[in-house]
Amino acid sequence: MRFSIFQESRKGSRKANQDRTSYAYTRDALLMVVADGMGGHLHGEVASQIAVQLLTEAFQREARPMLSAPPAFLQKSILDAHFALGDYAKARNLVESPRTTCVACVVQDSTAYWAHAGDSRLYHVREGRINAQTRDHSRVQMLVDQGRVREEAVAAHPDRNKIFNCVGASARPQVELSKATPLQRDDTVILCSDGLWGPLTGKLITAAVMKSSLMQAVPDLLDLAEMRAGPDCDNLSVVAMNWEGTRRGPAGEVSTQTLALDGVSTQLGDFSKADNSDLTDQEIERAIQEIREAIRKHMPPKP
Repeated sequence: MRFSIFQESRKGSRKANQDRTSYAYTRDALLMVVADGMGGHLHGEVASQIAVQLLTEAFQREARPMLSAPPAFLQKSILDAHFALGDYAKARNLVESPRTTCVACVVQDSTAYWAHAGDSRLYHVREGRINAQTRDHSRVQMLVDQGRVREEAVAAHPDRNKIFNCVGASARPQVELSKATPLQRDDTVILCSDGLWGPLTGKLITAAVMKSSLMQAVPDLLDLAEMRAGPDCDNLSVVAMNWEGTRRGPAGEVSTQTLALDGVSTQLGDFSKADNSDLTDQEIERAIQEIREAIRKHMPPKP
């Protein structure tokens, strides 16, 4: 495989960053994940961390070097993250589980498969147009579907943050799966939290990725989203991949031919790297240990 990839997560105007991002690849498969945690002190960070970490570790284990069934992998892994969050809540005697949105994509055999729960989005961009995008699981999206709210008004709507389907809630999430989507040269796949897509239009996003490499386009989009959102800027995160592109940047290009047959390369956001200025060192250390315990129950023993 040959592709360019870039990920970044910013705190915006919030006290802490509750978003998490990850990507991992073998010689023949690629996984990308974005999760946007919801909840008070620490809980949002834990929810998104469990989601991206569980999916990434499952991919590391099962992609040898390909996944046998990407849609089944995505659905099972997101549901496992949901149950892991329930275990975490029980271990800490929480009234309710931490919650998170999640969008994840697998690419193998030049074909993309994605899944999501919540309002973190995936855009598939081809030749300057959005070829496909996920449908938000939100109150406002329902109003858009009913023709009661214009798409352009979603970002400013007072019910924008009312999510009816997510990972970790009392109800089991409905994981929405895409159809298998063959990729063409220069296709771009963008996974992002609502902190990025909220202040921007689809036209702005597609124009940015068309005119320059991901290494320039994605930071420019993050800058623009922060500027437009101003003092109300939410956490904003993105993982973007350009498939076999011709607009190459000075960095970020990957050719998996150099990987060993059983090798995996991983870039996973975690508490040590994220900006969590309102957490103490003791809280971070304890959270990491508890996350590890919650995930371990849903990982099969090593062969």
